[in-house]
Amino acid sequence: MRRLAAAAWRVVKWPLAGAVVLGLLLLAPVGYVELGCRGEGVEQPYTALITDPAFQRREANTYLTYPEWHIVYAYDGLAEALKTGDEYAFDYISSVASFWRSTCALMQVADAHGGADRDTRIMIHTIGVSFTAEMGLKGAYEETIGRATAWLRGTGKTPQDTVVAEMAVDYAAFLRQTPWYVYPFRREAGELWAAPVDGVVRGWERRFGIGLEFAAKAAYAQVIGGAVAATAPAVLVIRSVVDGLDEAQLARITGVQVIAARAGGLEIETPRYDLFTRILVEVSRQRGTIREIAGNDDIMVSLTVPEGFEPRVAPARVILRMKRDGFPSDRLLVEVKVADLAAFLNANPLGDPGLEHVFDY
Repeated sequence: MRRLAAAAWRVVKWPLAGAVVLGLLLLAPVGYVELGCRGEGVEQPYTALITDPAFQRREANTYLTYPEWHIVYAYDGLAEALKTGDEYAFDYISSVASFWRSTCALMQVADAHGGADRDTRIMIHTIGVSFTAEMGLKGAYEETIGRATAWLRGTGKTPQDTVVAEMAVDYAAFLRQTPWYVYPFRREAGELWAAPVDGVVRGWERRFGIGLEFAAKAAYAQVIGGAVAATAPAVLVIRSVVDGLDEAQLARITGVQVIAARAGGLEIETPRYDLFTRILVEVSRQRGTIREIAGNDDIMVSLTVPEGFEPRVAPARVILRMKRDGFPSDRLLVEVKVADLAAFLNANPLGDPGLEHVFDY
């Protein structure tokens, strides 16, 4: 029995050691953020106009929603890279490093606005570890097997390459408004296999390699979707107070529902995420003023700018500047007073370069 146990230990000890080391590497950034990325609380005197607690949000969360959006932007960058090259051209390591760097900086800023609650911290670390593992595995595969089959293929793309590139564009757009786990990965895997193989090894490698990735994501998405369904659903609307537009003007903006008059303006309810940004842009374009969002008077927005360009954002404040994944340009995370937001949006039109996103709570 002892000999059998010793033999079994010799077989499993190195894989087990490797798994432990990998786990520690994945968790190291979490430890760094928790121990080294703390800011100081600052008194934030403000009396909310929206008084219903159900529609008030923690101000810190405008900064802490960015890590989720970083993943969206990473897929934007991958889609951009696939327009002219192959997957190995994307800088997976840089994308992961930017995730944790931005998370550290924003945790410090969030501490000045009440700080992150326990559930938010757990969520950010969970998606961060998942993103790190995903990018690490994908990068390792594409830098080896993917690069080799691309070299054997030559400069011409296979039908499978075309399917993958189109899926990357579609997936990046999908993520801007809808949770990733709702995406039809199995359908995309079917399209990958339906595309004809032109006889080169690249087509078969894409079918099996990327097809396995899609299948794994589909299975994981089913698990996550089930877990989400068992918990309280995410709130998909947000309330704001705006001034300068009457009820009829606001009602004509798609997605806006006028709730009631409030001190300082009209309380409105709108969708969140990407549609929220577009609604605020339209309110600002029509010369409306945004007085408050979800009980808060500070908010974060992102701008895209050419490398080396220094935009004028005052009286707003640049929190962080970073290189964009897959693009020859930079992203600026900017803190803006809600009272100044309409003027800021009018001065920085939606586009690339220009306004990218208003981060709700």
